[in-house]
Amino acid sequence: MSISNVAKLGNQAGVAPRRRSGFRRRQELEGLLCILPWLIGFICFKFGPMVASLVIGMMRWDALQPPRWVGLDNFQTMLSDPRWYNALYNTAYLSFLSVPAQLTVAFLFALMLNEKLRGMPTFRTIFYLPSQTPLVATAFLWNWIYHPDFGLANALLSTVGLPTQNWLFDLQLAKPSLILITLWSGIGVPMIIFLAGLQGVPDSLYEAASLDGAGAFARFRHVTIPMLSPVIFFNLIIGIIASFQGFFTIVFLTTGGGPVYATLIYVVYIYFRAFQDFKMGYAAALAWVLFLIIMLMTAIQFLLARRWVYYEGSERT
Repeated sequence: MSISNVAKLGNQAGVAPRRRSGFRRRQELEGLLCILPWLIGFICFKFGPMVASLVIGMMRWDALQPPRWVGLDNFQTMLSDPRWYNALYNTAYLSFLSVPAQLTVAFLFALMLNEKLRGMPTFRTIFYLPSQTPLVATAFLWNWIYHPDFGLANALLSTVGLPTQNWLFDLQLAKPSLILITLWSGIGVPMIIFLAGLQGVPDSLYEAASLDGAGAFARFRHVTIPMLSPVIFFNLIIGIIASFQGFFTIVFLTTGGGPVYATLIYVVYIYFRAFQDFKMGYAAALAWVLFLIIMLMTAIQFLLARRWVYYEGSERT
């Protein structure tokens, strides 16, 4: 090979990386331009208000007088605030009962709706529709169902000869009644996600398990559950985050935190402190504590997920 040919090959070898490098930079630039609107919106409407709320959380401010810096006093006040403990307990009670119930029912419905039967799209639509009902309409609907005098629930109990209940006005039944509302309106979205996951499980896995002599339950346990574990994990994460932040409209319109603060959840308590008591600084501190609780719970779930979530091509620890 002549010296000129060697030089030519060397130039080509040097040009190719530069071309690839320029193409990569162009791709990165296009990616940044694509996310620029979201990035601007995040900085202006989320990150900026988050920083401002942290500053407000260290002030005493009633939205009428100038704010006064108090440092960590608002956070220390929570430790001696019985309503804060009450709201935290009620929120945890509703979350840790409603989320597993929602996921279980949604998973069972997804299994039924995964069958290849005539008219199945209609049934899927029927089961999904409650999740798309506006929260205000849902609250008013269940207010009527739970009405102690002329509600549908008590009418059904009277029909079968059972005693009527006060439902949302009963200290013992108020929280279970709210869980039933969230169960009715909250299974649609996780059900659709479970259904998509079920349809993504390869039939070859079930066929291989059947050839090995696995029955229906064994195939469900050793094929369906492991293959759906990432979907279950996703629904669990989203469900717990939504449960700690949600329920506001339903609780506010149905019980207002009553009776005797039995359904006073965290988000409603923040609202009361901010817009009824005008303690904006304390409400901002409450919101930041809620944020830290959600972050901590999410981190714990990610750590525990290593033991039970299976990803194709990876080994379970």
